[in-house]
Amino acid sequence: MKRRVLLVANDLVATSMGGPGIRYWRFAEELSGHFDVTLAVPFETDLDGDRFQIVVANPWSAREMTALCRRFDAVVAQRLPVPTMLALASSPTRAIYDLYAPLPIENLAFDALEPEKPAKEIYHRLNTLTQLTALQTGDAFVCASEKQRDLWLGALLAEGRIDHGSYTHDRSLRSLLDVVPFGIDSEPPRRGPGLRGVMPGVGEHDEVVLWGGGIWNWFDPLTVIRAVGELSTRRPGLRLVFLGTAHPNPAVPAMRRAADAVALENELGLAGRHVFFNDGWVPFAEYGAHLLDADVGVSAHFDDLEARFAFRTRILDYFWAGLPVVATEGDSLSDLVASRGLGRTVRAEDVSGWVEALDDVLGDEAGRAGIVARLASVREEFAWPRVVEPLVRMLSETPTARRRRRGAARLAQYSVLRASYAAGSRGALGALRRLARLRAG
Repeated sequence: MKRRVLLVANDLVATSMGGPGIRYWRFAEELSGHFDVTLAVPFETDLDGDRFQIVVANPWSAREMTALCRRFDAVVAQRLPVPTMLALASSPTRAIYDLYAPLPIENLAFDALEPEKPAKEIYHRLNTLTQLTALQTGDAFVCASEKQRDLWLGALLAEGRIDHGSYTHDRSLRSLLDVVPFGIDSEPPRRGPGLRGVMPGVGEHDEVVLWGGGIWNWFDPLTVIRAVGELSTRRPGLRLVFLGTAHPNPAVPAMRRAADAVALENELGLAGRHVFFNDGWVPFAEYGAHLLDADVGVSAHFDDLEARFAFRTRILDYFWAGLPVVATEGDSLSDLVASRGLGRTVRAEDVSGWVEALDDVLGDEAGRAGIVARLASVREEFAWPRVVEPLVRMLSETPTARRRRRGAARLAQYSVLRASYAAGSRGALGALRRLARLRAG
């Protein structure tokens, strides 16, 4: 009898979806060849799984998630409500937590552009408490890169999860924490209606620089827009296209950085001439055709904490489509671009560096051909069936005895944080004072 595995998606899974939804959809497709898989999604979906079951469940409801998770032999989730994680820690269900997006760090980067308010601090503390509980109670963990693995090994060491027992069991600690990055479809993207001749202002013979995915607050679209403005004086057919401006999940708020990007293109007189924004989100099945209509894929960020541990999945999309990449240096995939000769990397906020890099990549046909050839091996390394192998191994292992640690104190803090966050700014200062009186135990 196959082991029953529950995958818990925390984001929209549908025809149009972002990275977290895609990750869990692909997990379900790949793992269903090994296990009896159920995918829990937070909202109604227009997709059907051929080899796995789909259920709609509220991932933020402790009562609902605890009852659901206990029906399975193993569960994989980015995070679950604190009471659910504590309950699973003393149950036969094997819990594997997916740390591929360091959410407390992303939360800091998102909030940097938001107004100061007590509720912001409450939300960050709730995120951190939930993350720490996952680290304390999980049977095993996966992350997206070796750089992230170093981060989470340090966190697990600080939480007392690395000791003589875990070291003796596995000196590499890969059975506790291993790398499962985002993957690449084994099949190459297919031509179809995309950008050229479809998006007004983008012609068949233009040079298309593509910003795939959304414009989150921790990205730097402004430097790329300024560089394109400068370069367009000698490359009149240059077109910078931002492929997504509104996340398909209505719960994801509008990003301040996206509004700043639109304001800058208007200020520089580039709107409708050299810079274009796709209003909305490209459906998952149509994304590959849009990638194939580009000449270069770009990703830009700042020199900050978020970038150091980020894993830019849009860069993997560029690899999939055989696109040369120009990206800000400093994250795991831009390091790969530099070391494997897959494009160019640029210092953070370096407009002149971006001008030079884009000009070189667009103007060097022989260099582009070499990049395409080198991308073949990279695509094989990141193929979905290959990247999920560590997760298959973890899910096949027998659960070991767990210890329920700091349960009462964690539940008390969780209750205060959830109640105060639900109330918004009202009462948040009082909640912070009550938290100061609670001891972690």
